[in-house]
Amino acid sequence: MSQRFTLYILLAMVLGVVLGQTLHVTLADPAPVAGYLTLVTDLFLRLIKMIIAPLVFATLVAGIAHMGDTGAVGRVGAKTMGWFIGASLVSLLLGLVMVTVLQPGVALGLPLPEATAQAGVQPTALNLKDFVTHLVPKSFVEAMATNEILQIVVFSVFFGSAIAAVGQAARPVLAGVDALAQIMLKVTGYVMLFAPVAVFAALSATVATKGLDILLTYGKFIGGFYLSLSLLWVMLIFAGLVFLGPAVLRLVAAVREPTLLAFSTASSEAAYPKTLDQLIRFGVSKRIGSFVLPLGYSFNLDGSMMYCTFATLFIAQAYGIELTVAQQITMLLLLMVTSKGMAGVPRASLVVIAATLSYFHIPESGLLLVLAVDHFLDMGRSATNVIGNSIAAAVVAKWEGELTPTVETAK
Repeated sequence: MSQRFTLYILLAMVLGVVLGQTLHVTLADPAPVAGYLTLVTDLFLRLIKMIIAPLVFATLVAGIAHMGDTGAVGRVGAKTMGWFIGASLVSLLLGLVMVTVLQPGVALGLPLPEATAQAGVQPTALNLKDFVTHLVPKSFVEAMATNEILQIVVFSVFFGSAIAAVGQAARPVLAGVDALAQIMLKVTGYVMLFAPVAVFAALSATVATKGLDILLTYGKFIGGFYLSLSLLWVMLIFAGLVFLGPAVLRLVAAVREPTLLAFSTASSEAAYPKTLDQLIRFGVSKRIGSFVLPLGYSFNLDGSMMYCTFATLFIAQAYGIELTVAQQITMLLLLMVTSKGMAGVPRASLVVIAATLSYFHIPESGLLLVLAVDHFLDMGRSATNVIGNSIAAAVVAKWEGELTPTVETAK
């Protein structure tokens, strides 16, 4: 079933591109048809959003409760955040170095948007106080309703730790949470049956409206970014090789389905349920995977973080604005904080970029330069987020002695 599902996703991607380009070439205005195709993708993503909150809550609470003590939670949390901080610095720094070396914004050959033009993306204030305050939900129900993963994680840590502390009296609650986790994983299986159709519709709609010609227009920018992503993959896999040995290659193979799903839908969130399932199949204990992966969706979006530095400096280059080394270091540290809590959904990083442009007095209208191809770039960074979080979960599991790679993943 696993290999067939991967084949279905790949086939859907190819057919989606073919249909999309055909519509782009043959129809005078493909937008109405693309709109109906987008409806299919939107429905799939809504199904994903429907299951994310209860799935994260149930699996994370069960994982923490089974750890048995708050000391274990703190130890695993410290190791997890240590890995995330290191991966974040590498991702941001690599994006900064590559865009500086490749200079994709110099001699771009495209008309620059007026400084007063609106990009349609509202920048958020770069405010550490607001970010820290936002960590704690005012209401757990509100956090569930709005899919605030980071807030759900905070509540789940308290709830799971309390179950472990209460002990025997909380056994019925823990049994209910375990049952809920199993039910949500089964619901996830049902939802994933629609994934190939959603992939086909997503690529058809995107290519129909934009066409493949735009890839040639932005060739240097897109090519440079995907080259940078490739180097980031190499670095992440090498880091995994250091801690996991050759098993890291089996891990990358094991998560190929969620990686393809994230790539084709341009949504890390769409791949979350399948990623968790494949990590458990690979041999990561359920309690470690259920703890690390939700945190990763707020603190370890490696592809999105690299895009923040790459796209910001690309826009600066296009406008002929040079940032000093000190400013670039400040940008890196600033993004280190403001990129945390980004949702694993399309275009979330654009809000962070808009705020960064404003902070360094770079025309915010420069976002219009990347909006045209952002979907194609989001595909790559979403897939990278899946790889980064998968390796992080496996490494933390290895450190905790809770990684037992199965024979199944080698097939």
